[in-house]
Amino acid sequence: MGMDVIDYQIYGSEMQFVEIELDPGESALGEAGSLMYMEDGIAMDTILGDGSAQQSGFFGKLVGAGKRLLTGESLFMTVYENRASGKKKVAFAAPYPGRILTLDLAQLGGTVICQKDAFLCAARGVSIGIAFQKRLGAGFFGGEGFIMEKLEGDGLAFAHAGGTLHTRDLASGETLRVDTGCVVALQPSVDFDIEYVGKIKTALFGGEGVFFARLTGPGRIVLQSLPFSRLASRIFAAAPASKGGGGSSSDERSLFGGLLGDD
Repeated sequence: MGMDVIDYQIYGSEMQFVEIELDPGESALGEAGSLMYMEDGIAMDTILGDGSAQQSGFFGKLVGAGKRLLTGESLFMTVYENRASGKKKVAFAAPYPGRILTLDLAQLGGTVICQKDAFLCAARGVSIGIAFQKRLGAGFFGGEGFIMEKLEGDGLAFAHAGGTLHTRDLASGETLRVDTGCVVALQPSVDFDIEYVGKIKTALFGGEGVFFARLTGPGRIVLQSLPFSRLASRIFAAAPASKGGGGSSSDERSLFGGLLGDD
């Protein structure tokens, strides 16, 4: 299946969404729950698998669904097809504060490896598969698990990351140590491994975890400043203890209640 060439525009700053303009007969592939709006004339179709197996028979669809199941995503995806006579638009929204990353797979060598929950939407024909970590250490201690998503094709794909995005091209042999949760995407030519922080005291009390991701070039990497896991842990820590969270709101209420007087 050929790739659809789509036009798009990204709106917003901290809470972004991407609007895709489809010519008659063109389609976009969206992650479940990512739709924001669509114009009249666009038809939705839920498919089994990753979209690249639509014409591969039931077995191909089953394989695509199995890939998505391994990455922890839904077995189904949604295809949005423009069945009108003119151009129509469909928009997909980011799930939490951050930035939407545009991945032109044709300019990135045809393959990009990304976090398993980073994919947002893509042009029809982009294959969403799985990428196994080459080393067991990276798989077990890499922060994002042994399996990552692999986007293949020559069209446009869109991923989402938390906070601010930082893109960097690593030269051959150049190494960068990164917090494991901050890795969003990388080219397959980049070597991904896990490195112990070195000192027990640093590991236990440094607040940065026990392991770093060690990325070695050549190739392009994309990092995020605010992994969702970090955001979620801060929210959980601040939640009232009576609600099942780990915060200390009840202690703070007791303190102010003692100072101001209890009703």
